[in-house]
Amino acid sequence: MPHRTTAPLWRALLAAGLVCAVGLLPWLSRTDPALTVLRARSAERDPDPEVLAAIRAQLGLDDGPLRLLGRWLAGLPRGDAGRSWISGDEVMPGVLHALGASLLLMAAALVVAVVTAGLVCARTLRRAGAGAGAVRRGGSGSAVLAALPEFLIASVLATVVGVQLGWLPALGWYGPRWTVLPALALGLPAGAVMGRLLDDLLPGALAEPWARAAVARGLPRRRIARQAVRRCLPGLLPNLGLFVVGLTGGAVAVEQLFDIPGLGRTTLQAALAQDLPVLQAGTLALLLLAALAAGLSRTATHLLVGPALRDGSLPSLHGPTPAPARTPPLVYGCLLLGVLALGLPRDPLALDTGLRLQHPTWAHPFGTDALGRDLLARIAHGALDTLLLALGISAVALVTGVLLGLLPRLSGPLADTLNAVPPVLAALLVTAVAGGGSRTPALAVAVVAWTPLAAHTSALLRQERATLHITASRALGAGRLHLLRRSLLPAVLPPVTRHALLRLPGVALALASLGFLGLGAQPPAPEWGLLLAENQPYAERAPWAVLAPAAVLALLGALAVTAAGGLRAAGQSSSAAR
Repeated sequence: MPHRTTAPLWRALLAAGLVCAVGLLPWLSRTDPALTVLRARSAERDPDPEVLAAIRAQLGLDDGPLRLLGRWLAGLPRGDAGRSWISGDEVMPGVLHALGASLLLMAAALVVAVVTAGLVCARTLRRAGAGAGAVRRGGSGSAVLAALPEFLIASVLATVVGVQLGWLPALGWYGPRWTVLPALALGLPAGAVMGRLLDDLLPGALAEPWARAAVARGLPRRRIARQAVRRCLPGLLPNLGLFVVGLTGGAVAVEQLFDIPGLGRTTLQAALAQDLPVLQAGTLALLLLAALAAGLSRTATHLLVGPALRDGSLPSLHGPTPAPARTPPLVYGCLLLGVLALGLPRDPLALDTGLRLQHPTWAHPFGTDALGRDLLARIAHGALDTLLLALGISAVALVTGVLLGLLPRLSGPLADTLNAVPPVLAALLVTAVAGGGSRTPALAVAVVAWTPLAAHTSALLRQERATLHITASRALGAGRLHLLRRSLLPAVLPPVTRHALLRLPGVALALASLGFLGLGAQPPAPEWGLLLAENQPYAERAPWAVLAPAAVLALLGALAVTAAGGLRAAGQSSSAAR
């Protein structure tokens, strides 16, 4: 019982610390809040000392950050979150309106994500009644979708479906029809990731004794598939809760592109303008949503497998199951190395304005960008820094996620709290504390990259500890350390490692995207995210300028997933050898 009372307290302390850190953001970054507010209100007005003094007096900045924070907190029980420093309007109605828009978009995106995840797993589920030996996991096509950035999918949908075909509106937020395209942009990659995680667990579920008995009795495949999904869901529910919060606060790029007045966009604009009342209220709303999602996830897990977890009567999901990769990772690796070998000898900064937005030719296989620079050269040179840094961050995130996943009482509230912070806001906080520069994106991404891996580790460990062979081992006198080293970690590490590989393209893109926002490397650096963002305005006129870096990123995703399949096969071979 003690941990049930300490967990909410720990969660409340973390949330309070984050809100306080947000409230101290201007002072931590050693900038003048009055000057930032003046520039947000009127960029053309000169920052005269008298004007700045008037703003300080109006906002009470001379009282210091602690008094400002105290007054803001004192108003919350009355439903008063203060007034915006920029517009002067009351904060609470605007934040609630933005939260409503984000929740509606999140619900629509979740529907798309669930359908997408079902399609990813359809091939495995169709063979549910054919026996364990016939089970085959899906190919690497879903990895391509999971690796594509949301803003790129949004841009393509807005340009093709919204503008060229005119089937759906591509701008604004006025009704259900305006929800479709942004929901597709958010839900497709999220569903691909969730589908891959579910597809990774399904073969183990379909190899359990109950599934073999159901096949022997001739039960319908649909019923067996439904029970297999139900069996795997508890291991995915914590990550699903993280997706819910991410689709609400992390949908900044999609909200910007479709002009949606959502919470992510509102929080980003408040952070850039240092509008503290709006920023604090938006952050608090995201934290409350994260706590609600975590509570619902725990409740759903208890409803699905609560008695089995209590009695220690679950079979293990991680026995050896056939899951060969049809396309070897060597093929994708050779293609990626070929791009690097052809592009590295070229100059990524050489300008030729006479060749602006030239289509692919023998001289420029990937075409040129808006300044006439060779895209192949820029993609290849950008891969070195981006991939090496992404690999390093992914390795650190994997180790951190596994270690903290072993301590769910500590890592659960911490992961939920950090996941509620949009990546841009995390980068701004890191910049305020550690300063700007090339290390800022790496630190910001590393701060939050471990959270889904820790949630996955905790969920799988919770189920594995309740399996029959662990219960029998305890009865025979096996100690905690022996069980952890011999049974628990060997069962949990392979799927979590495959999860980390699946997220590698997303880490690479997050690094480059933060650099484009001015929180790291700056143009003309050949960062992959910079290439996508710089060439996005020319997608309709020169689609190759966007498709080339997107294709390489998708290639990285396919390589990551097939490498994960290779790890699974290697683990099965070693298990068979033992």
